[in-house]
Parts: sequence; structure tokens; C-alpha cells
Amino acid sequence: MRDAFSKFEANDIKLYALSYDDQAALKQFAEQQDIPFPLLSDPESRVIREYRILNTEVSRDDFLIYGIPFPGVYVCDESGVVTAKFFHDTYKKRDSPEVLIDAALGKIVLDEEAPRADGGDKDIGISVSVRGGKGTVRQGLIRHLVVRFELADGLHIYGEPVPDGMVATSIEVSGPPGLITQDMRTPPAETLHLSSMGLDLPVWSGTVDLVVPFYAVGELVSETRPLDAENCDIEVIVRYQACDDDECRLPQTERFTLNLGMDVIDIPKISLHLGHGQREGNYDGKPALRRLLWRKFKANPIGPFRFMIKSMGLERQARRRAKKTVAEIV
Repeated sequence: MRDAFSKFEANDIKLYALSYDDQAALKQFAEQQDIPFPLLSDPESRVIREYRILNTEVSRDDFLIYGIPFPGVYVCDESGVVTAKFFHDTYKKRDSPEVLIDAALGKIVLDEEAPRADGGDKDIGISVSVRGGKGTVRQGLIRHLVVRFELADGLHIYGEPVPDGMVATSIEVSGPPGLITQDMRTPPAETLHLSSMGLDLPVWSGTVDLVVPFYAVGELVSETRPLDAENCDIEVIVRYQACDDDECRLPQTERFTLNLGMDVIDIPKISLHLGHGQREGNYDGKPALRRLLWRKFKANPIGPFRFMIKSMGLERQARRRAKKTVAEIV
């Protein structure tokens, strides 16, 4: 968010961040990390509860992290009405700032600096590019693979479902192990009525943006080790069939390759995280961690003991599972 802040400003979008850290921690963090937007402190998680985003996967037995929200973003208009929201089940999965800006603007703005490949013909232009972070791959950061069709007047392509003999538009993305793709996202389709067949079909015409979100997990790029490679290739297969009001063209399959740079992530300056070759922050998190420990202890004096008991129980379960797996292999 910090690195992309100028893009928010250029589009007149205000940005605020909320956490359950205390004010002193947020003030020091903002000063040392050059955070240019307001950081809001909610140490008792009151606002987090009011927004109904308290992380219910975390119990009081988890002690330090109890009270955190599900990581996410609300996009609101000038009247405060929520127009889009982005939430995930883990802090290791976040949406790219550019994706949030697109949601606020109601349109996808392609990044000229991102990797791109082109195909199609004079009537059907196809571009494949990555939206977010100039097309780089970072652990947990969700990028958008955008396949843009530029269709000549009178042409359309199909969405699902289509009858036998016709081809719906599809996108297949593959990459190295650890690259996770999500389902294709499409804009609203128009309805085309084929009176001769008695069918109503979903179609797109003009400029059409189809999106496949993707992100990297630790197998590909991790906060706990140096980068394994400087870049990676992803393969994209686009299948479609274009038609006009009179006839359909032959189904087409086009293949594209994008070379994406690998990028490190920011990690806090706490001994648990340091020394792994990532980009270490200059903010010393130890004082804030000590205050958090004291705050949590005052609110829940038996919390540390319950946390240790829970941790030991999880470790025992893990050892039993490992023994069972070994026994099954033998």
C-alpha cells in the first residue's frame, strides 16, 4: 500500500489501515517505514467487532493474536456505501493495491510496465498481461492475469453455458509448483437470442476483460528463505469462438508465455523472521511485542498457559500423524 500510494492519490482515493496494535506501535511504525496514510489503532478490537470481521478462527487460547480481524479491505464510495470488499482466510493472502484501485474506479486499468503478450488478428485483438506490482510474483500477493479481447463491431464471444458444437471462452493458466490460480472472473454478459434454435446464450462484445487471479505460496517464494530464482514463466491458453449475427468462425486456441519477476516481501525486524534473505524492515518490533504481551496478559492472565497447553497438544497430534504416515508407507 505504501509503495502504491501515489496511485491512490492520482485517482483521488483515500486510504486508511486499521489494526489492533497500540498507538505507540503504529506511530513508530509509520515514521520508520514512511507510511503516508493514516493507521488507526483498535487495541480492544471494538471496531473490528462492529464491522463483524473478527477472526473467528482464532480463539482466546491463541493468546497473542486473539482479536485480530480477517485480513481484508472495504472499498467505499463518497457516501460511505461499501461498493466492493476483499477478504481472505489468512494474512498471507492479500490483494494487490492496483486491484483495489480498479474496484474503486469500476474498471481495469492495465499497467504499461507489466509483462504482456499479444495475439489474435485484425478483427479480434487479444492481450494477456498481469495487473498488480508491475507483474511481479510475491508470496501471498494476489495478482490478476487479465485477458483482454478487442472485438470488431458485430462480433461476440461466448460465456458458459453453450450448446454442443459451440465453444465457450476459457482461460487455462499453468506455472511452477506453488503458483495458485483461482476461478476465472467475467464481466456481466449480454443475452443473445437465437430464434432458429430457441436458445438464449450469454455473450460479450466490444472490449472484454476476463480475469484469473493468482498468487504464490511458500513452495514457490517464501518469507523464510532467499528467492530460489529471479523469475518464472507462466503459460496461458485461451480458447474462444467468435461469431456475428450470421455465422460463427472456427474455434480458436492461442497460447501465450509471460516471464514474471520474483520479488521479496517485507518482514518485521523480529528475531523469528530475520536472516532469511528477504527485505527486512527497519522498524524494531520488540518493544511493541512486549507491550502486546503485557496487554494480553492483563486481559487474560491464564492465556499464556492455555496457549502453551494448546501448542503442546497440536505438537502431539502432529507427531501422531507423522508416525501414522510412516507406518502406512512401511
